[in-house]
Amino acid sequence: MLSKAATMEILMNRNGDAGTLPEDDSLEQVAKLQWSLDEKDLQQVMVSGPNLNETSVVSGGYGGTAEGIIPTASIKGPAVRYNAQFNRRIPVTGQGSSMQDSRSSSSMTAEESSRGVAVEKLDFMKQWGLNTYKCTKQMIAERFGRGSRTVDLELEAQIEVLRDTKRKYENVLRLARALTNHLYSMVQTQHALGDTFTDLSLKSPELRDEFGYNAETQKLLCKNGETLLGAINFFVSSINTLVNKTMEDTLMTIKMYEAARLEFDAYRADLEELSVGPRDVVNMARIDTAQEQYQIHKDKYERLRSDVTIKLNFLDENKVKVMHKQLLLFHNAVSAYFAGNQQQLEQTLKQFNIKLRPPGADKPSWLEEP
Repeated sequence: MLSKAATMEILMNRNGDAGTLPEDDSLEQVAKLQWSLDEKDLQQVMVSGPNLNETSVVSGGYGGTAEGIIPTASIKGPAVRYNAQFNRRIPVTGQGSSMQDSRSSSSMTAEESSRGVAVEKLDFMKQWGLNTYKCTKQMIAERFGRGSRTVDLELEAQIEVLRDTKRKYENVLRLARALTNHLYSMVQTQHALGDTFTDLSLKSPELRDEFGYNAETQKLLCKNGETLLGAINFFVSSINTLVNKTMEDTLMTIKMYEAARLEFDAYRADLEELSVGPRDVVNMARIDTAQEQYQIHKDKYERLRSDVTIKLNFLDENKVKVMHKQLLLFHNAVSAYFAGNQQQLEQTLKQFNIKLRPPGADKPSWLEEP
């Protein structure tokens, strides 16, 4: 194969011109072009010839050094497949196309999911608008006396009693907080007055005794006032929990019950209006749909009515227990304070498990100060 390979070597001098060889025979052998291969041999060379990665490009003169040899394996390019039959190079593809297919499929999935979310939001807004329209229509009809409403007389009476009780307890809570603020101011004044009497007893020898026992009296009143203040604070905290948490939770359930009652009456009126109309195919389909919505809202209304009844009963029991304890505490503490019975006042706090905070406990320590 090597003897039949077509070779052409051209010798160049340093100036780029064609040089001359010392021997004519050698020059003729080098310059002669050998084209002795036929078409069949050329095809065989192209199929079974040397690997392209093992060839080299010679730059330099004939018989020069190997410094000008550049291996073609270092030349990188796109991957190709050589077809010897048609003498062509076919680019290798497949990985890029699969990546494009995966990207297109993921984009289609994201588009379908976003479209589904938009459809759900549109359906929700449509249902919400229809429900709001029906409820508003029912509310206006009730206020102008043109529509009927479902009324549970016993339950409505209990709800009204609860609202009135909450208003009265809020007034008690407001007055108790005002009493706490006044008592705190009085205790601070007594504390300052006791310190002033003590200082004057040291600086006034002729009135040392008078200033002394007045200072002790003010300090004792200040101590008893702090004890009473702790009892009243406990009373205020318990009333606040009863009014703003327990009663408020029951009133929230009542608001849900009233909203369910309005929806139930709205869909009931809609069903009654459709029932009066003609009995054609379209109207019968609307009646069936209205009947389903009516049953759904009826079940919701009855469930919330049951929840309100249960919560009202539990609230009454809890209110009695809490107020019995708190009113007894308030009475014993105030009576012992104004009677000057320090032991009875302290015994009242122990009876209700009330622990007093030492003065300045709410203030951060000097280590916690910025």
